[in-house]
Amino acid sequence: MRVLIDVFVALHIIGIASLLGGFLTQMKAMGAGTARFVPAMLHGALTMLVTGIALVGLDQADDHPVNNVKIGIKLLILVVILALVYVKRDEEKVDKGLFAAVGGLTIVNIFIATLWT
Repeated sequence: MRVLIDVFVALHIIGIASLLGGFLTQMKAMGAGTARFVPAMLHGALTMLVTGIALVGLDQADDHPVNNVKIGIKLLILVVILALVYVKRDEEKVDKGLFAAVGGLTIVNIFIATLWT
């Protein structure tokens, strides 16, 4: 079971890397007001959602304690990110504030995951 959990953790990290990497590659464009949500951001957010749900289920099945408040907050943030990226994915350029909000929420989600014990 531990190997399966570790595989899903790795996939979850790949998802966050895709979401954050997509944001970081658009930073220069954000400064110019031409940033857009790239497909990597949508796919990364979806990967995080699926693997996150799987990780919670696997942890519970393996009798590990799950902090439901932490998971709920992370899920809420991810759903907001996913909704924003999904709705605006086909637009040529996205408002600078909206784009920055997605990046900020992504970073908040990373800090919640790593610092909240």
